[in-house]
Order: sequence, then C-alpha cells, then structure tokens
Amino acid sequence: MTIHTLVDISKLSEFFKVFSDETRLKILDTLISGDKCVREIAEAIDMSASSVSHQLKTLRNLNLVKTVKNGQNVTYKISDEHIKIILEYGIEHIKEANL
Repeated sequence: MTIHTLVDISKLSEFFKVFSDETRLKILDTLISGDKCVREIAEAIDMSASSVSHQLKTLRNLNLVKTVKNGQNVTYKISDEHIKIILEYGIEHIKEANL
C-alpha cells in the first residue's frame, strides 16, 4: 500500500513534465555550473532571451530555479541540490542503459 496521495502523485507528474522539455533541460544543465543571467543562458544554449525567459518562468513556478537580485541585475540558479541529483541520476541511467 502506498502512502502517497493523489495530490502528491499529481504534483509529481507536473514536476517530471518539466524534465520532458529539451530547452528546459539545457537551461538546467547550464545553471549547474553556476548562477547566470538570462543573456548568459540564452548565449549558452543558442536561443533568444525571450524564449529563455519564458522557460525560466516555468522552472521558477515549480521551484526548480530561483532568482538572485543584485541591484537591477537578476541571475538564476538551481534551487537546490535535489535538482542536480535528479539530472545526474538521469544521465547515469541513460549511460547504463545505452539509450
């Protein structure tokens, strides 16, 4: 018998949907190396700043990234170590399965 409620499962489903988008994965991968502003992220993944901003909003809403304000400058960072671990385990699983 599981202890997870339907609400937990629904939230988990929304959480994992984020990882099904290649652009969002690229953004998260870029942020693993450190805090970056929208322009830096856009350059790193070769996308427009407006497209990156749109995806960052989704990542913020699900608490995968956080903003850091320094005056008028805003940078983004991975919200916590769990996100890094999930990405690392995903890559490890793919490499083991030869997918």
